[in-house]
Amino acid sequence: MILRRIALTFALAFSLGVLVTVFVLQRPAWVAERLTEAQGTSAAADASAARADAGADNDAHDSSDTSWPQDAGSPEQLLYSQAQMLEDATARLAPRTPGKTNLYVIAFAGDGAENVFRNEAVYVEKLFTERFDAVGHVLVLINNPSTLTEYPIATLSNLQTAVDAVAERMDGDEDILLLFLTSHGSRDHELFVSLDPLPLDQIAPDDLADLFTDTKIRNKVVVISACFSGGFIDALKGPQTMVITAARADRTSFGCGTQSPITDFGRAFFATGLNDNDTIPAAFAEARKLIDQWETKAGEEHSEPQIATAPPIEQRLQAWRDGIHPGPPVPFEVRPASRRPADAVRTLSAAR
Repeated sequence: MILRRIALTFALAFSLGVLVTVFVLQRPAWVAERLTEAQGTSAAADASAARADAGADNDAHDSSDTSWPQDAGSPEQLLYSQAQMLEDATARLAPRTPGKTNLYVIAFAGDGAENVFRNEAVYVEKLFTERFDAVGHVLVLINNPSTLTEYPIATLSNLQTAVDAVAERMDGDEDILLLFLTSHGSRDHELFVSLDPLPLDQIAPDDLADLFTDTKIRNKVVVISACFSGGFIDALKGPQTMVITAARADRTSFGCGTQSPITDFGRAFFATGLNDNDTIPAAFAEARKLIDQWETKAGEEHSEPQIATAPPIEQRLQAWRDGIHPGPPVPFEVRPASRRPADAVRTLSAAR
């Protein structure tokens, strides 16, 4: 019996090793694409930093410490803890406010190797909580070594659980879900999901569409900040869905990388557009103009952010806007570098 258990344990360990090995061998295409993208946008990252208002210094940039933190346990323990972390996070969701259209937000930061995506997800949580009356209605999923004990990780499975949890609290006819995803994107239209050494599934357009198949969520705004993200539009668009992407299906977007605190799209749409305006369509219109100006000045091929919309979802968004009293602008902030002693959070004012 003991020998049989030893043999079984060895077989399971060998199988897991094969799985991880296969995953690692599959990664070079993604890694090569990401490195190529980063090299191609290094000038854009510098231009993005230069666009920040005076007062933002280089120390505010991403240090991207990607080592596994001791307080998070082993990768296996982290995966085992996800059910409880999600249960705790969804339990903190507040009930909907009756008598008006409620907005719920899910933010998803897919790539754990660059803090820029974490920064955007955390900022979206702050922006919608403080400015757009979404207190208690925001769920955040992040792949980043610095947040493993704070937020559930960003996986497709966790995202499905988050969507289902929000759906249980929403009025399917009245309320709106804003789903924000930020990561790298491939020419084959997949969102990069990575938290080494975990073998995580990538996200294709049909994967996002399938999230809502068995839910009562009807009104959605899906915002995707990634290269080639326009390739997600056809799978997601509909009369009650607004889709906003950082780029055309065949274009890159700019501003990611280890030296960037926020992507160009994130700065233009969230940090500037939604602080200068109090509606999503107006924020997108301003963001598209800003990005076009920035890319023209930098001599870059235009990313051409996209929007697919329809009257029914715009009517729901107007009903939501009519029911809130927007707060003051919320400056974009870069949180301290991972696991360093707490220091003052530096503020980067929105580009103008």
